[in-house]
Amino acid sequence: MPQDPFDWIDDESRRRESAGLVRTLRPRAADSELLDLASNDYLGLTRRPEITGAAAEAARRWGAGATGSRLVTGSTALHAELERELAAFCGFEAALVLSSGYAANLAAVTALSGRGSLIVSDAGNHASIVDGCRLSRAETAVVPHADVEAVRKTLDADPGRRALAVTDSVFSVDGDAAPLTDLAQACGEHGAALLVDDAHGLGVLGDGGRGALNAAGIAGGAGVVATLTLSKSLGSQGGAVLGPARVIDHLINTARTFIFDTGLAPAATGAALASLRLLGREPALAERARTVAATLHRRLTDVGLTAARPDAAVVSVRAPSPESALRWAADCRAAGLVVGCFRPPSVPDGISRIRLTARADLTDEQIEKAIATITRTAPVG
Repeated sequence: MPQDPFDWIDDESRRRESAGLVRTLRPRAADSELLDLASNDYLGLTRRPEITGAAAEAARRWGAGATGSRLVTGSTALHAELERELAAFCGFEAALVLSSGYAANLAAVTALSGRGSLIVSDAGNHASIVDGCRLSRAETAVVPHADVEAVRKTLDADPGRRALAVTDSVFSVDGDAAPLTDLAQACGEHGAALLVDDAHGLGVLGDGGRGALNAAGIAGGAGVVATLTLSKSLGSQGGAVLGPARVIDHLINTARTFIFDTGLAPAATGAALASLRLLGREPALAERARTVAATLHRRLTDVGLTAARPDAAVVSVRAPSPESALRWAADCRAAGLVVGCFRPPSVPDGISRIRLTARADLTDEQIEKAIATITRTAPVG
């Protein structure tokens, strides 16, 4: 009898289950009484009437889908408008919108490297960057987390070679910021390009939420490229690459996740554009998100919990073990609070955590409830 070609999946499933690493989908309700500190809706814009209204209007005008790739029928005037305004807001010459932040990172990493070149990648980088490095066919040197000297030494070892250093601006596990100013200087000294994923910086850091590269004073640099997502602070969906016009032109002609992917849906494009304009009108939203994160960190550490100091809107609180992190998150949920749960192998340092995302729209009462719940349910030991 022929062998079942998927028998190996059952073996993998049993291994995951025995290790306590089974992932499950949990559909959320349209309306929930749970207090959300797990999503990436940093500015609380996802449900703002101006944003949902813009999404609906874009769908009515342009259709439910983009209808094709950006190079065929999938580019609309709305896409071009969003690209112009994103570039101007963040301080870059040009921008290119893609269907997700993941696709944007794959596009930028692969198109700006290639066989014979060198990529220098931070050990804490997001999975999309890791996958981009794997697909690039470039030699990839993974350097210790946030270690500028390690980047410099790696570039020193191969002078004159085409090189790309790549890093998150704010790392998603602990919410710490990369030393972008020093990294840009190191890259400049060696003629290397710097690619920064600003997914967690846009809307939270910089002047009025213009991002981590703005805050570091490197936005618009000749050798600097940024990627970002439209699904966090902007409350929509999609991604973008920002940089010099010739870099964006190069991506249009070479980036496979742009060329062969359907364009971003008009509703998501319209929502992102409306959020960007709202952020321009309400720049205090960025400071409020940072203030909420700082408050959560201060209050939780005051009661003896161990939490990483947030550089943006992510607050990471350590748990004694993977099992206790799972139980802590479940106990919080039972008490009406949703938090993230990070544990091995998803975390590079092997430390389990619950992760909180600060939101600009949280009230003082909601913050107090979150602190009380986390403190009351915290594991002992």
